[in-house]
Amino acid sequence: MPNNRAVLSVVGKDQVGIIAKVTAVLADNNVNVLDISQTILQDFFTMMMLIEIKDKESLEELHAALDPVRNEMGLKIDMQREEIFQSMHRI
Repeated sequence: MPNNRAVLSVVGKDQVGIIAKVTAVLADNNVNVLDISQTILQDFFTMMMLIEIKDKESLEELHAALDPVRNEMGLKIDMQREEIFQSMHRI
């Protein structure tokens, strides 16, 4: 069975509702959050999530589903398959 895990990162100006809106889209798309880390650096919110896609939809479809949140809140949202993320960030 292929690995359906990915790393999702969210960066933007801190504001109410970022976590709620991002996770609502994930829940609507049957995506499980396996791990999450978030912090605020000065006025910037940063969050990294390890997610598992339950259905067969592609990351591109999930990325598109996040477009309304990205546009409404002025966020930078990126996703990469877990194995690619780990290969790129290996020391």
